[in-house]
Amino acid sequence: MELTGAQILLECLKKEGVSHIFGFPGGAVIDIYHHLPNYPFRHILVRHEQGAVHAADGYARSTGKVGVCLVTSGPGATNTVTGIATAYMDSVPLVVFTGQVPTALIGNDAFQEVDIVGITRPCTKHNFLVKDVKDLAFIVKKAFYIASTGRPGPVVVDLPKDVMQAKTAFSYPEKISLRSYNPHYEPNKKQIKKAARLIAKGSRPLIYGGGGIISSGAHDILTLLARKFKIPVTTTLMGLGAFPAPDELWLGMLGMHGTYAANMAVNNSDVLISVGARFDDRVTGKVSTFAPRAKIIHIDIDPTSIRKNVQVDIPIVADCKLALEALLQELEEMDINWEQEHRDWLDKITEWKESHPLRYEQSETKVKPQFVVETLYELTQGEAIITTEVGQNQMWAAQFYHYKYPRSFISSGGLGTMGYGFPAAIGAQLAHPERLVVDIAGDGSIQMNIQELATAVSYDLPVKILILNNGYLGMVRQWQELFYDKNYCATCLHKNPDFVALAKAYGAEGFRIIKPQEVRPVLEEALKIKKPTVIDVWVEPEENVYPMVPAGASLTEMLLV
Repeated sequence: MELTGAQILLECLKKEGVSHIFGFPGGAVIDIYHHLPNYPFRHILVRHEQGAVHAADGYARSTGKVGVCLVTSGPGATNTVTGIATAYMDSVPLVVFTGQVPTALIGNDAFQEVDIVGITRPCTKHNFLVKDVKDLAFIVKKAFYIASTGRPGPVVVDLPKDVMQAKTAFSYPEKISLRSYNPHYEPNKKQIKKAARLIAKGSRPLIYGGGGIISSGAHDILTLLARKFKIPVTTTLMGLGAFPAPDELWLGMLGMHGTYAANMAVNNSDVLISVGARFDDRVTGKVSTFAPRAKIIHIDIDPTSIRKNVQVDIPIVADCKLALEALLQELEEMDINWEQEHRDWLDKITEWKESHPLRYEQSETKVKPQFVVETLYELTQGEAIITTEVGQNQMWAAQFYHYKYPRSFISSGGLGTMGYGFPAAIGAQLAHPERLVVDIAGDGSIQMNIQELATAVSYDLPVKILILNNGYLGMVRQWQELFYDKNYCATCLHKNPDFVALAKAYGAEGFRIIKPQEVRPVLEEALKIKKPTVIDVWVEPEENVYPMVPAGASLTEMLLV
């Protein structure tokens, strides 16, 4: 039986096991929406297409599944670009379907026509323009395969209206093989042996993990390896949750706003084992001084990430989980008392932890943002899914909430997208209806996609938005204070809306916290409510994030409290 392109698309999504579609309709995709009620998908109508991509992104990060978006042509498509770039920078598997004008009108500047394939080429793993309905099923299969394998990433599929209306027989391929795309998963045995010998020779080893650990499901094997061979662990922002924070081997995050212990450990280690991380500038600081005493092992599935920023001694192109399993087996065969070999190193790290812990001084009259995040952690016992916006709120969430599990910290790392956290929280809440999901936000970031309160209310999603309201674009203001003579140009937000009244206008709950003694009781009450809730916390306006490594400085040149 012949089906229209719109029906074929939906049949393909059904075959792929898609459960949620985040979207916003329009003329170019109206044929798809016409058939959508006949299929078992839960369509989430967002209030802005950027919100759709971020929500699909949050769904994908919290589950490991491919997130799916459906938007119309023209501005509908261009509104997705920030979300696509966010997913691309953080290696998140998405398939974004965009409507397009009929094929005969492409290139004629037709109504709501844009070259979304050309626009997104730099920020997608791959993209497609479907020109013939006979190719549609195979292209959709390729899109999901490319998005979810190797180093994950977003794929755009552009759907002309006439292709959606054309008919052909439906056939969906069970398997797929692409000659030009063959991710390499198995580690090279010789490289694994070299890495094991190097680790055995070292006395100050350190594991530096990234988001690749979480993507590959390697968190359990990483934890086993670290504990068995007494190797301390630090991670990037994207790697938070890959190693349980309560563990004594955990050093905290490294980099620009990393802990003193983590940054000093990197500087003094003699073997640095990098797993699923890409040595970006926020981690390395001044590249020439990064890990100056260490031989570096770099495990990554993406060969282009190896030696891109930092020279390494032993590259291993492989899936993180498979590589760590092979490394574990190799190390287990060595007759070494790892506890004894690494005791001096672990004692030194303990000394750094105790001498320079993360700290703040809670005022009797003004609420410190660190205290708010710390209290949230105590109340939730680290069991919540935390999403964040970007800026100071993001860094305090990374420092003072302690993540025990992978996929429990969801944040825009590489692109640093303000407005990401709330729609991402919506996606995570839909994926995990039984979990508490909290977006830790700033008063600047939350206003970029606050319209999605209507989405949360429409679908009865009990997402919590915890606004650390300091009346500034806080991180930019901090830089202006420290490096630009306190010239607070365009960073003051003292004319913010009444967030509590705004929440209620949308049909959500709203709370305000002004005094330190209100923090715990109000949070306790707000977290129990089973509906969208905004908690507006008036925090110390000029509180800064510390430690801080100035741009271009080495990791040891930290500004401390």
